[in-house]
Amino acid sequence: MTISITQTIVCSSQIETEKFARMLSLWSKPGLVIALKGELGSGKSTFARAFIMALAKPDDTFDVPSPSFSLVQLYDNTCVPVAHIDLYRLNTAQQVDELGLGELLTQYILLVEWPERMTEALATSTLILNFSGSGEVREIKMKAEGSWIGALDRNEIIKSFLNLHNYGNAERVFFEGDASSRRYEKLLKDGKQVLLMDMPQRPDGPPVKNGRPYSQIAHLAENIKSVICVNGFLDVLGGYSTPKTSAFDYANGLAIIEDLGNRVFGKMLLAGEDMTEPMLTAAELLADLGQRAQTDKMNFLLWGSYTIPPYDEEALLIETELLPKWFWPYINNTEPPDEVVSSFDMVWKKLLPLAKQKSPQIVMRDFHSPNLLWIPDRKGILRVGLIDTQDAVMGHAAYDLVSMIQDARVDIPEKLAQQTFEHYIALRKANPNFTTGTLAIANKDDFSETKFRTAYAILGAQRATKILGIFARLNKRDGKPAYLKHMPRVSRYLADNLEHPALAELKQWYLNHLPEALGVRQ
Repeated sequence: MTISITQTIVCSSQIETEKFARMLSLWSKPGLVIALKGELGSGKSTFARAFIMALAKPDDTFDVPSPSFSLVQLYDNTCVPVAHIDLYRLNTAQQVDELGLGELLTQYILLVEWPERMTEALATSTLILNFSGSGEVREIKMKAEGSWIGALDRNEIIKSFLNLHNYGNAERVFFEGDASSRRYEKLLKDGKQVLLMDMPQRPDGPPVKNGRPYSQIAHLAENIKSVICVNGFLDVLGGYSTPKTSAFDYANGLAIIEDLGNRVFGKMLLAGEDMTEPMLTAAELLADLGQRAQTDKMNFLLWGSYTIPPYDEEALLIETELLPKWFWPYINNTEPPDEVVSSFDMVWKKLLPLAKQKSPQIVMRDFHSPNLLWIPDRKGILRVGLIDTQDAVMGHAAYDLVSMIQDARVDIPEKLAQQTFEHYIALRKANPNFTTGTLAIANKDDFSETKFRTAYAILGAQRATKILGIFARLNKRDGKPAYLKHMPRVSRYLADNLEHPALAELKQWYLNHLPEALGVRQ
């Protein structure tokens, strides 16, 4: 049984039709379909052009031609890839099937004109818009199915939140989403720009161990309170650029936060910019964190109480288990034998105590190129902006450094990677002890280069192991094969980390059971 909602929208002008299209574009993601029905000249093309242009990246200009003759017009460089399809000239189901629209769904949101030519629905999450009217007045009968129902409901909640905080008349622009349900919009008002963070409560997944879901064991953020409190913690600690929060709603998972700009490390790397200064400054930020004592507990009048969870052995192990659970079947098309999984677990249990810090510190866990921004008009380490801090834990200093240098999605030039690592080591050796911070604890933890290098290799191997499992899972479970292209890079990192003498047993396990994870083809 298909659950759907139906309503009628009346647009009194072309501007209103375009505004309606821009609102719907805020919810774009691959796998969704918008079916555009109506006679010639009823407004379908006006809607489609406005929808696609709303997803254009800043400073990007392009035409939106009608796909009447090409049948399929692809837009790969929009914020979310769009496929604009016109089936008017097709007469048979076979002709429609030959277009391969089902395959396009894995990477694109589909705008389909004349969907009547299809014999069956492309996806369960389809928004049907039936256009009618004359002149500039358009009546649009809207029928939402699947995840479109939740998107439209969520949009009404957001509108109420924005009205409450004087942003009801702000222009809302698609900014970005990620692999989770979290998404962002730009809010433009009176020449100023802030961000809307939309992070609904994470539903618990199925139990995976001892009746608990993966997210709970791995200490992944369950709601927006985590990111608001971690950002606030770093702000109070002092000296770090996290987005300031001007309004929030914990119950509905919404916040209005500062926009730190668009100089994202990952984009700068891909553009071939000289990243020496940004990378070294980010290393200085991590060294600064490593030299300041911190507590895991916070109790702020504004944000409320929050405890940063520990990056304990249970969390680290459940992440490594993603490799036999997802990467092994990806390579072998079978489930791993129990004894292989057991031996893998035993090796990690021997290693992880060597990567335990006496006095744990805050670890962002996702301290890598998509979440680091360069803010050149600020001073010192304030030039490095930090976003997506919600999964922060209390752990070992080496984890964030290895996350940045061994970036899963982009190549850090080898010389720069080594320079960044050595710069961090030099800073920590110069100031080996914790200094007194705003949120201080009494313990001190002298810096040992030898122990740090060992922990760096272990946590680098742990992170690479986890990511190989995650990328295989995104491909198999979530239908996102694009992540597979990054696997060779992650395999190189894993192989490099396993060269450390402390990881000899783990290296042998990989060579015996899963050499493909190291980039070795049998």
